[in-house]
Amino acid sequence: MNEEKSIAKVINDIKKYAPVGTEILIVDSSRDKTAEIAAQLGARVISQKPSGPGRALIDALINASGDVVITTDCDDTYPMELIPDFIKLIEQGYDIVSGNRLHRQNKAMPLTNKLGNWLFAVMTRILYGIKTHDVTTGMRAYRREVIDSHAWETNYAFPVEIIIRAVKKGFTFAEVNIPYRDRIGEVTLNKWRSGKAYLYTILMYKFNLSSKNKVL
Repeated sequence: MNEEKSIAKVINDIKKYAPVGTEILIVDSSRDKTAEIAAQLGARVISQKPSGPGRALIDALINASGDVVITTDCDDTYPMELIPDFIKLIEQGYDIVSGNRLHRQNKAMPLTNKLGNWLFAVMTRILYGIKTHDVTTGMRAYRREVIDSHAWETNYAFPVEIIIRAVKKGFTFAEVNIPYRDRIGEVTLNKWRSGKAYLYTILMYKFNLSSKNKVL
């Protein structure tokens, strides 16, 4: 959403590091020239009314054509040079490979974001036994079987939903440390709304809480 300042760099980095012929799919809700720039660079663009980050991500995963789908944000915070490492771990047999930003070397994330993300990861480790340190990351690789395994039901908390439900179903999960850079452009995510959704979703799948009338 409104990433015209960074979208060209992100797409060109993907072209540089991804296998030849990789499809680049952008789900866009922008009011600026993001979609136009992406299309000019050869990306496939799906237009969507602003509906929240999870809905955009779900649409991207469902509509992507590959047997392996790698996700990233379009603000240049994630390292496209590590795409080959993610693919290698998928080839070794993992179903989900997730990028961990919450390690000591990373200093770009604001402290309040870092503390909240740390708490969500701790809760997920304790309640579900999943060896993760970052459940809110935007850079992951998924096998198609994971994407097709459920009817996904959250929005703001989708990144933690897909980990919890996929691992409970028996899919394998790996996590690797990644660098995290200062974003290009303005922040559009409402972190408080997102934080409440993550907290409730983590508890919901453990204690069978109702998802009705909840903004997740």
